[in-house]
Amino acid sequence: MHVVAMTRGRVIGAKGGMPWRMSSDLKHFKAATWGKPMVMGRKTFEAIGKPLPGRESIVVTRDPAYAPPGVLIARDVPSAMALAQKRAEAMGAREIAVIGGGEIFRETVARADELLVTELDLDREGDTFYPAIDGAIWREASRVAHPQGPKDDAAFAVVRYLRR
Repeated sequence: MHVVAMTRGRVIGAKGGMPWRMSSDLKHFKAATWGKPMVMGRKTFEAIGKPLPGRESIVVTRDPAYAPPGVLIARDVPSAMALAQKRAEAMGAREIAVIGGGEIFRETVARADELLVTELDLDREGDTFYPAIDGAIWREASRVAHPQGPKDDAAFAVVRYLRR
């Protein structure tokens, strides 16, 4: 399962971070990933800054010296997904959460069976994008609109896509 927040223009990042503030979506992200292994690239992990409680972080990096405490390391996406599957079984989790960034999403979208997309009602400049969601491959299974909260830059909708 991909878990991603993006703007109308599919921006998911800018300069190593997210170009918005969305406290309400962070609560959604926590609920969606809790108790699951999360696969992410090194830049995504560094943007988060630390392992998140209640989940396992599997970081994909080609750097053999990269070994932050509290995370599992994989040298490529296939290894990360195999490790995540083993960890999901050990944790009793039904799914794996792929949380970014752009390269990791591109490499795993062909294998994903579900996309959990937060569609932000805003435009932002960015340098990292989510792949286009092809309606021939994906069908919208649910959409829940959320108003802009006091600590949010915009209103948003959480959309669940399932593979056709």
